[in-house]
Parts: sequence; C-alpha cells; structure tokens
Amino acid sequence: MFRKILIANRGEIACRVIKTAKKLGIATVAVYSDADRDALHVKMADEAVHIGPSPSSQSYIVIGKIVDAAKAAGADAVHPGYGFLSENANFADVLKDAGIAFIGPPVAAIEAMGDKITSKRIAAAAGVSTVPGHMDLIEDADEAVRIAALIGYPVMIKASAGGGGKGMRIAWNDREAREGFQSSRNEARASFGDDRIFIEKFVTEPRHIEIQVLGDRQGNIVYLGERECSIQRRNQKVIEEAPSPFLDPATRKAMGEQAVRLAREVSYFSAGTVEFIVDGKKNFYFLEMNTRLQVEHPVTELVTGLDLVEEMIRVAAGEKLRFGQDDVKLNGWAIESRLYAEDPYRNFLPSIGRLTRYRPPVEGPRDDGTIVRNDTGVFEGGEISMYYDPMIAKLCAWAPDRNGAIDGMARALDDFEVEGIGHNLPFLSTVMAQPRFREGRLTTGYIAEEFPDGFQGVEPDAAQARLLAAVAAFVNARIVRRAAQISGALANHPPSIGKAWIATVADSEFALVTVQDDLSDVIEIAEGPSLTVSSDWLPGDSHGTFVVDGEAMGVKVSLDGSGLRLRWRGIDVTAFVRSPRVAELARLMPVKTPPDTSKMLLCPMPGVITSLAVQVGDTVEAGQTLATVEAMKMENVLRAERRAVVKAIAAKAGASLAVDELIMEFE
Repeated sequence: MFRKILIANRGEIACRVIKTAKKLGIATVAVYSDADRDALHVKMADEAVHIGPSPSSQSYIVIGKIVDAAKAAGADAVHPGYGFLSENANFADVLKDAGIAFIGPPVAAIEAMGDKITSKRIAAAAGVSTVPGHMDLIEDADEAVRIAALIGYPVMIKASAGGGGKGMRIAWNDREAREGFQSSRNEARASFGDDRIFIEKFVTEPRHIEIQVLGDRQGNIVYLGERECSIQRRNQKVIEEAPSPFLDPATRKAMGEQAVRLAREVSYFSAGTVEFIVDGKKNFYFLEMNTRLQVEHPVTELVTGLDLVEEMIRVAAGEKLRFGQDDVKLNGWAIESRLYAEDPYRNFLPSIGRLTRYRPPVEGPRDDGTIVRNDTGVFEGGEISMYYDPMIAKLCAWAPDRNGAIDGMARALDDFEVEGIGHNLPFLSTVMAQPRFREGRLTTGYIAEEFPDGFQGVEPDAAQARLLAAVAAFVNARIVRRAAQISGALANHPPSIGKAWIATVADSEFALVTVQDDLSDVIEIAEGPSLTVSSDWLPGDSHGTFVVDGEAMGVKVSLDGSGLRLRWRGIDVTAFVRSPRVAELARLMPVKTPPDTSKMLLCPMPGVITSLAVQVGDTVEAGQTLATVEAMKMENVLRAERRAVVKAIAAKAGASLAVDELIMEFE
C-alpha cells in the first residue's frame, strides 16, 4: 500500500480523496494556487505545496509543477480526481517515468478512450452500439456547417478532449452550427489545451445513462450498475440518481456487459464510466468513456456500499478486486443534487463572492430511514472564485426506494443554508416536487422543457400559502413576545400583545388569531381548520424546523424590512403579519415599479468581456450577437432582444465587469 498520496486537484474532489486516504492510514499532500491558499482541501491535507497563479492553465494543469510537487513532498502516488489532468495520458506517462504511481487507468486506455473519436471507433469494432456521426476532425466552421447538413439537424458539436459539458453545443441550423463550432473550439482550447472538434447526430428525447466499471491489473472487470444523469443544463449534469427509474434488469445487464466488453478491449483497470444515450424504446448508444472518477460517483457508492476511491487506490497498488460481478448488489435508491454557485433567476449564470453563511444539513442516518451525505470543498467565510468550476457541494440522499430518496432530498435541501452568492438551491427544491420528476419521466431536455422561459421561482399554491402563513404567524408571535419582555418598562404597565392578525403570503391574505399554550401556538385561521405550530425557533435564527399539525417543515427565516422572508421547497416569499388596522393601511400603499433597463445591455454575471461584436451607430437585429462574456471557463454570448441602434458602448474587450454593470446602451 502507498505511504503518501498527492492529490492533483482542488475543491470537493480533493477533500473527498483525502477522507479515504486518511481512512486507509495514507498521508496526503494537497496542491494549491494563489486563489486556493486558504481552501478547505489545503487545510485537510497533511501537507500542501503551492503550484502557481490562480488560473488553472498556470497551476493545476501544468504537469511539471504537479510532478515537481510530488517529488518534493516524497509522494509515491498521485490521485488526479476529475477534470484538470485526470484524463491526460502524458501526465500519467510522466509520473511513470518519475517512479510515481498514477491512481487511474493505463496510459493506453486513457489515450484510446479519452479521445472521443478514437473511442467511438474502438467501441464500434468491439460490437458496442454507437451514435451516427462524422468521426473525423472538423477543420473550420464552413466544414462544420457542411457536415452538419449531411448528418441532418439537430447535431451535437463536441470537443474531442472535452468533458464536464465544456466544448459542447447543440445546433439546429447552419447559423448555430457555425457559431457552435467556434464557441466549442474556444472553450476546448481554454479548458483542455486541445481544440479538436467532431460532430454527431443529436438523439431527440434522449436519456443520459452511464455504467460504472471497475477493473484490476489482473484482468478482472465488473460493472456496478448505472446512474441516471438526464437532468442537465448546458450539457452539465445537475441531478443524478442510481439506479435509473427507466431501465429494466435485462437492459441494465446488456448495457453493463457492453461497458465491460469495451473496458476489456483496452485492457482497462481502475474506475471508469461508460456513458450511453438511451431512447424511449430502451435502445442505447455509446457516447464516450470517462477514464476517471465521475463527479456523481457518490450515488453508486450509496447503493453498492463500495468506496470507489479506496478501490482505485487498492488497484493502483496492485491489489486484486475483492469481489466479482455476482457479488455486486444494488440496495435502495440514491439521488445527488449538485449545488452550484449559479443564479437560477438569471438563467443560471455564474455567481462569485464570499459565502457569508454555509450550513449544510447534518450528514448520516436520519429518523425517517434516509441517509444524507454532503461532499464539499468550501466553508463558511470562504470565497467562490471566478477561476474554477462553480460547484459548491454535492448533496446526496439515500432511502430504501425512489420516493423516499426524493423526499429525503427535499428535506435536506430545505435544511441547507447558503448566503452571500447566487445559488441553485431553490431550483433543486422545485425539481424534487415536480410530478414529472417524481414519475421518472426524464430526458436530457428536461430543464428546457419544464422551464422554457427560465426559472422564475415558485408561487405557493393555496395549501402551501396557508402553511407559510401559519409559520409566519408563529415567528411573528415569538418576535412580539420577545420585544414585550424588554427590561426597563414602567411598573404596572405591561405591554399589550395582540392576538388578531392579518397574514399576507404572496397574493393570499389570512385573517388569523394566535393562541399560545404550554408547548406550541394554535393558529386559528378564519377560513378553514386551526393549525397547531411548534418549533424551537428563536428570534435571530436563520433556519427553523416548524412542526405544523404533525408535519415538519424546514424553513429559512430572515427579516426583510417589515416583513419575513420565508424559503421552503423552492418558494421564496416575503410574508407580512400585521394588525388588522395596519393591514388595512398597507393595502393603500402604492407599489414601487422597477427601473427601466430595456435600452441597456447589462453584464449578466461577473466575468471578462472577451469580444464586442458591434460599434456605436450600428443597427442590430433581434438575435444578433452583441458581446461575449467569459466566466468560470464558459463562454456566454449576449444577443440583442429586438431591433435597435447602438447609442453608446461603456465597456472594452478585456474588461472585468461585475453583475449588472453596463456594457452598452441603445437609442
């Protein structure tokens, strides 16, 4: 077994590898850039080595710096995590020459499977079904348009060395093929240092289902079931689960056996994932093989009971797999939600800044039979940097069945507190409650189909508004009673505490009376039955568990002017609890209208203006490209919403802008 492992990565996955290494009694070495000097993985490791400036191109993907760090620290093995150098064959080769073990597959397998074009040819030769497409490299945008037209739209434009959704575009016409080719090439060059592009047919109404494989150096290979990864945004997975609600045992077995056949074709060992696209009739087609640990590996660990990082380490150390295919059993159901520093109300654009509050739910078994797990690489007070992937954490919930796992995830999301940046917690909570998701009717177009106009938040229905009104009344009663206990009041003049209130939640009003007993409050609502509310919430708490008529609700609570901001199950409302007279006067108050920004192009996220496509005086048409903003290694093209004339340009190419900073104005 290894004595010391260097983790050639950062953030959540570096922390994840460190945990298993410590469990095995192996010393750990972290590497860090300037931006990560105070990062969690640096604090967790036994020692840390600085490797350069903040951009990954000058630190985390510089092979010489990683190898030098491993030598200086005396590490006898390197775990690459995912992303960065994890699928770089040259990196594995250099480590081998330096006498340092690479905790991953053989170089030949990385070369063969890491290149999407080569991998498809090998898969086809091995009898694995593949998607129709043009497997030769595309030289320029004109050729991309010509080939896309021959294959037939829609097509997927993909970077040969891509991964994590980067360097991928769907094109439905010639214009999108031309623009998608250039954007994919730019992203691929920036993220992987490899701008090779190919094109394949895009299968409509597809599911993205992948098979986890694991092999040893002795030639033993097994598959560990599948993961459903269909809920994606911009080709980036958002919610994953294991097993898939779609597969039957026969299809699972066929996909697993093909995945093993492909792995055996390239003499694979270590952990790897074979990704398939599956249509509505359960026909499946090979997409690619990721020769590394996947981001979503925790759901497989939860349903198999295996530690994949431990298995990778043991295989790299020369150990034989301790189990065979017949020993692999799937137990229960697991769901993973990726918590991203992305603002769902701004079309999921990146958000950066300080985590002023970061309180994940308690991990481990719960009284309801579920298990909560949270893999993270951040901490309260830490910074979300513009230089790296926007993922904050991976929240997982396990239960004996799928509905139980969904319910467990919904409760865990309710209990997750994140403040200081934009994040997608409300969106994740919303998906958990959608009938289509609960029924398992998933496709890779799920988000676009269910949220065609983007995520606008969730309006509470009548029953939810009633529950939140009861919570608001309880919170208001606690605040009023606390205020009444202030010291220094005149003797014999006890403050009067009203019992009659008007609660306003969204567009609903509730006339109610609060009655306190020894352990709880009874909220008597004018229309409908009374609700009994109990909680240990106290003024100043940002989160509380409120038991309303026996049902627990995890609600985030904060003051918002004279109102109470309540967040629960994706709902984000400001509730008001007023005396009847104040409520009467409040109805007469005018509503403040937002400022008119219709003639402005504002920067939608913190980022760098990489190009401006227009000049002052130009007439632009709806859909025309105006500017390109790069943030967190992703290019975002800003387009005109309508026909207009450019009046002024306030930003220059290369400028770093904050969110909502002015780029240009129109007449």
